[in-house]
Amino acid sequence: MGARREKRLAVLGHPVAHSRSPAMQNAALEQLGLGATWSYEAIDVTPEAFDEFVRGMEADRFVGANVTVPHKLAAFGLADSAGPAATAIGAANTLSFEAGRIVAENTDGPGLVDALPIDPAGSRALLIGAGGAARAALWALVNAGADVVIWNRTASRAVELAAELGGEAVVEPDAGEFDLIVNSSAAGLGGGDPFPDLPLAPDRFRGGQVVVDLVYGASPSRLIESAAAAGALTVDGLEILVRQGARSLAIWTGLQPSLEVMREAAARRP
Repeated sequence: MGARREKRLAVLGHPVAHSRSPAMQNAALEQLGLGATWSYEAIDVTPEAFDEFVRGMEADRFVGANVTVPHKLAAFGLADSAGPAATAIGAANTLSFEAGRIVAENTDGPGLVDALPIDPAGSRALLIGAGGAARAALWALVNAGADVVIWNRTASRAVELAAELGGEAVVEPDAGEFDLIVNSSAAGLGGGDPFPDLPLAPDRFRGGQVVVDLVYGASPSRLIESAAAAGALTVDGLEILVRQGARSLAIWTGLQPSLEVMREAAARRP
């Protein structure tokens, strides 16, 4: 009989069955030599049940949890304390349970910067979207020294986001003008054509650009494929997942997991 797993981790979402995080994080725990006593699972929690469920997790041997849609704002709201990224963004994707206290952090933004193949300082960046993922991306890019403009289908939301966290709203961006393009919208989710919903065209990408798509699926998105075909450097949503997940795991364990092990596990279809 195997040893009882004393330290539990989870990703909380609704829905969450599609998540690659359990495979990725359990592979990382094994690589770190913690697989016998640590475990990571996916738990579907409705918004109505979220607060009570989270407050009971420590008593059920949970050390921490990742939080995904639609709970990131609620996770930040119920925390007893929060790190600088979560505080600035106003949302949390990482919770730790420590002696009856809930500590919130946000590794989404820092994970994005970790994944970039360039130093964003001084770069001109286009951020597409104005939702929760955009908030994390904008905070991280502005703090890394990028000059960021924001486009959103509802222009007023881009204006509000820029006023709160920095950057400048734009109505008709020209994709060819930017060093870095980050799509934080849901355009292309499920493998559809994203371009009708974006201020981008496949023929406006160029070599030397970096194009990031936070959407991920079983194969590269059409946005990523088009950018790569034009010679741009590309970063997909799975790499962002790996980077933010590695930061979360380091918070909980105090150890640095293997990014390659995490990439391989995340790339496998659930």
